[in-house]
Amino acid sequence: MATPLKFSAAHGAPFYATLRQRVDAYFQAQQLSRHANGAMWAKTVLFLASFLALYVLLLWGPFTGGARLVLAGLLGACNAFIGFNICHDAMHGAFSANQRVNRAFSLLFNLLGANPYVWTLTHNVVHHTYTNIPGHDEDIEVAPGLIRLSPADPWRPWQRYQHLYAFPLYGLASLSWVFRKDYVKFFQPQIGQHAARHPRREYFNLFFYKALYYALFIAVPVLVLPWAQALLAFLVLHAVEGVVMGLVFQLAHAVEGTAFPAAEASGTMPEAWAVHQLRTTANFAPRSGVASFLCGGLNRQIEHHLFPRVCHIHYPALAPIVRQTAQEFGLPYLENPSFGAALRSHYRLLRRLGRPQLVAQAARLPTLRP
Repeated sequence: MATPLKFSAAHGAPFYATLRQRVDAYFQAQQLSRHANGAMWAKTVLFLASFLALYVLLLWGPFTGGARLVLAGLLGACNAFIGFNICHDAMHGAFSANQRVNRAFSLLFNLLGANPYVWTLTHNVVHHTYTNIPGHDEDIEVAPGLIRLSPADPWRPWQRYQHLYAFPLYGLASLSWVFRKDYVKFFQPQIGQHAARHPRREYFNLFFYKALYYALFIAVPVLVLPWAQALLAFLVLHAVEGVVMGLVFQLAHAVEGTAFPAAEASGTMPEAWAVHQLRTTANFAPRSGVASFLCGGLNRQIEHHLFPRVCHIHYPALAPIVRQTAQEFGLPYLENPSFGAALRSHYRLLRRLGRPQLVAQAARLPTLRP
């Protein structure tokens, strides 16, 4: 059981108070809601229509086996984009001021093969509170024993090759959600620092929606297509979905410059929560309209971590406010200018952490210039 943690109230708290005042002033001055606008609703319709069209074409379209695999890959990417753009905001309560709308869109996460209730616990509660803290943030426990993402993790000989095999492993991430991870997390006694006491309806939801997913994505394709073709399409779908989702999340927290800080002996983190988020989070491709559109604002993870209940459609406007405030307080604002730059940085981090000479390296805050 991990030692309970708390964040310091003395080091950096004024930063977040100032930042929140400025963000509040922006929304008031612009007379804007913090939730979805017309552009966000248009994205929602587009991605859901694309999902439906790809699913129907994959099963009943007049295509050969090779074309069906292409459609399966496109459906996998579309699934990831629905997760980023719609489900993620909804599960944070950021899509709409109406929580019924948020709950309805959260249910779409089941169509990706993942359970929204488990995600809310592991991601919203644990990851967003204890970001990049070894032994507490379960989001950095990617294939434990195989991939080493923190200097605090024990080193194993095969990890010297992790920069080569990590990316194919990311392709298994969504398959793990479908068949293993949700069940394991749901029935383990504790998630992070929180005892796992689930409402009865969530037991029903877990098994009901898993069965629905298996019916839609395994049983129906096997009935409509040759079984080998249906199986291969299912694997291609999840390989693409897993790689897309895995990379987007890894490029936000596991790149050069992000910290994996340890708590003091008392269980207190050395800095305030908001400053901790700046130390452990990085943006990528922040000026790319394509990245912002497809990734649901997750290329601006700094803004997301500081304001998770604000719809991602507003992040481009909030970014200059966050950056300026961080600079005024002498705090880092980490960015990789492009997706490729972030990908190379993640590759270099994997390679460095796979070297045996770093086994004894302690998790620490990196030296950062404002």
